[in-house]
Amino acid sequence: MTSTRLTIGYALFLLVGSSMLCDCNAFSPADNYLIDCGSLVNTTVDNRVFLADVSLYSSLATPSNIFANTTANSVSSFESSSLYQTARIFIGPSSYSFPILKKGRHFIRLYFFPFVYQSYDLTSANFSVSTQQFILLSNFQATNSSVAEFKEYSMNINTDTLILTFTPVGKSLLAFINAIEVVSVPDDLISDSAQSLNPIGTYNGLKEQVFETIHRINMGGLPVLSAQDTLWRSWQSDQSFLINKNAAKFYSFTETINYVQGGATKDTAPELVYSTATELIASNTSLSLYNVTWEFDVDTSFPLMIRLHFCDIVSKVLNQLYFNLYINGLIGIEDLDLSALTTNTLAAAYYVDFFLRPSNGSGKVHVSIGPSTLANVPPDGILNGLEMLKMNTSMSSFDGQVSIVSKNESKRKLALLLGSLLGAFFVVVIAVFLFWVLSKRRKLLRNYQSKTWLHLSNFKDGIHSPVSKCSNGTTHQNALGLQFPFAVLQEATNNFDENWVIGVGGFGNVYKGELKDKTKVAVKRGNSKSHQGITEFRTEIEFLSQLRHRHLVSLIGYCNENNEMILVYEFMKNGTLKSHLYGLGLPPLSWKQRLEICIGSAKGVHYLHTGSAKSIIHRDIKSANILLDENLMAKVADFGLSKAGPDLDETHVTTAVKGSFGYLDPEYFRMQRLTEKSDVYSFGVVLLEVLCARPVIDPTLPREMINMTEWAMKCLNKGQIEEIIDPHLSGLIRTKSLEKFVETAVKCLADYGVDRPTMGDVLWSLEYSLQLQGSVPTTSKMDGLNEVAQLSSEVHEGKSGLKDNLSDASMSNVFSQLMESEGR
Repeated sequence: MTSTRLTIGYALFLLVGSSMLCDCNAFSPADNYLIDCGSLVNTTVDNRVFLADVSLYSSLATPSNIFANTTANSVSSFESSSLYQTARIFIGPSSYSFPILKKGRHFIRLYFFPFVYQSYDLTSANFSVSTQQFILLSNFQATNSSVAEFKEYSMNINTDTLILTFTPVGKSLLAFINAIEVVSVPDDLISDSAQSLNPIGTYNGLKEQVFETIHRINMGGLPVLSAQDTLWRSWQSDQSFLINKNAAKFYSFTETINYVQGGATKDTAPELVYSTATELIASNTSLSLYNVTWEFDVDTSFPLMIRLHFCDIVSKVLNQLYFNLYINGLIGIEDLDLSALTTNTLAAAYYVDFFLRPSNGSGKVHVSIGPSTLANVPPDGILNGLEMLKMNTSMSSFDGQVSIVSKNESKRKLALLLGSLLGAFFVVVIAVFLFWVLSKRRKLLRNYQSKTWLHLSNFKDGIHSPVSKCSNGTTHQNALGLQFPFAVLQEATNNFDENWVIGVGGFGNVYKGELKDKTKVAVKRGNSKSHQGITEFRTEIEFLSQLRHRHLVSLIGYCNENNEMILVYEFMKNGTLKSHLYGLGLPPLSWKQRLEICIGSAKGVHYLHTGSAKSIIHRDIKSANILLDENLMAKVADFGLSKAGPDLDETHVTTAVKGSFGYLDPEYFRMQRLTEKSDVYSFGVVLLEVLCARPVIDPTLPREMINMTEWAMKCLNKGQIEEIIDPHLSGLIRTKSLEKFVETAVKCLADYGVDRPTMGDVLWSLEYSLQLQGSVPTTSKMDGLNEVAQLSSEVHEGKSGLKDNLSDASMSNVFSQLMESEGR
């Protein structure tokens, strides 16, 4: 449901128009990407679902993930106002990629609403938006903080992927987007030719053009909402564009609109457009010789395609209506007879396209209908609808000055001329500069390492001991453990052989390694180009140097030699919990093994929360960060995103949102308030993952099953527990054990942290679930199935108490986090 506020008249129009809603199934787009940017939950607008950012269909490349939100009250009345309440903020060049399933014409729709979020003032954002071949917006700045802006483009896409790039420019270094649509349109929506008015003739080549929608008008009627259009277009009322309103009257038609071969279709424009018209007043002799004129603001530096929609809904007999059509004073059609154009059919939809190069400098285009000069023809004329599209036929830009190929050809030529005149001077300057660079080269090289990587010696006092170079191949012991020479780790990992990679993360690759004493290790090698990696390296060392617990992965040592940042851990033979649940075809874990793994993981997280004077919040609890040793004992790993918990006199830590999609605490995302209960929520997702044995996000499944948590909770609400249980466990779980386990998971997933249990409570419940399972397996698979079926019935009837707990988790606000589950 949107929060759009409607005027009384507009609401009445919705009621009247409800019986005339379009058949929205008339066209089914092959590509239909709807993204609510900056949101973790899906947003439904007029029965269309805008997927949570980042959607399962698109991928986003950005230097930093910044999600912003505002209140509904701050968004002015607008048809899709709910899409303007969140935004994705970019602080560097960023791009969305959309795979194109069907090449051809697409709508690209962009939603912008600037608001202030924390330290980001979106009204100051200045940026460009481009595709691979075309600049859609250049130096765009949405400065009005009370008005949303909507941009619609039509482009013929012939590549396998559409890449939308947002590039901050100017001083702000800031860009943003609230929502995106990339939607296929019918191939015949834009024909290849149009009538040219200046010069007179035929303009060909429209099919390959890029268009920006400037105006889309419904004549004689009220606005048409996107939900009333088969292609989800919005149409404004024409009344504010009329110059001589006294010469016009408005006409509506309640009978069936006809569609003839060669004319318009239901996708060309909605029936609501063809069912209303603005008509020239013919009854008043003093006005009958005047035209009805509409005036539109345009950018006269670009050519226009103007599409006019007609439907003779005023005539009672054929060949009764004749009139003239003018565009900017030029005759478009003289003595227009709609009956002749629609095979002698009344109330038949028809359209005609015009190509116009605006020649005046007023920035205005006038469209007029006027009486015919034929003898014995009464003065009359109608227009039902209008679309005015800005098009580009030269530079690959809608800016007029900026091009994908060249920003300004004349400036380029001038630069070449100046270059030739001043070449000698520049040669001297460059020579001096090179001499200075060579003289400083040694100093720069000495400082390079400290500018690109953070040395351990830069860490806070008390976290480390000073380190020294290990060029002789030996290892040194300090407060952090062993300092390994780079050569030792090269040898241990077969020179960092890519075939030895056992994991990949934001910090870098993790390699299997073996030291000379046959000790097996896991070697995490940082990516020097990753600023995220620098931060994670420091965080990992700071926390793991203080932590020792049998259910936390131990840090053995490190290397910061040769501009490298490498961490060395104990090797966990059985890899990640995730790999044992799905994906790698490993033997399925028994229910008892899964419970013991969950218990071990809970002990590790519980120690983080309570094992020191100040709690530690992991922030990235997921099945990929729970490792298993040779005995399948669980250990929590990857502390790169960990954060010290709040002080005793505080309830939370205010910090930027980080974590993995699908596991992220919704309260933390909404409020940027991090607590230990954020880990509890993520752990609840892991518990369901253990029970279901499927990815948290799986875009290959039907839409209702893509998000595991959302799907599982819906099944539990319906009493269909058996639907979500891993088939390998079917009939092998005791009813009471299952009930306690599911109850624990659901409590962890409560919408608000205050309603979630502590990790100590979770640990107790899991141990109790293991006791309820007992050591004796279920006597038969059929007995187990009957117990699960009975539990499903009890949940559905509300007898077990589990259903009541489901209400603690607000599904609509929690679970539509559509991104790869490994993404941060």
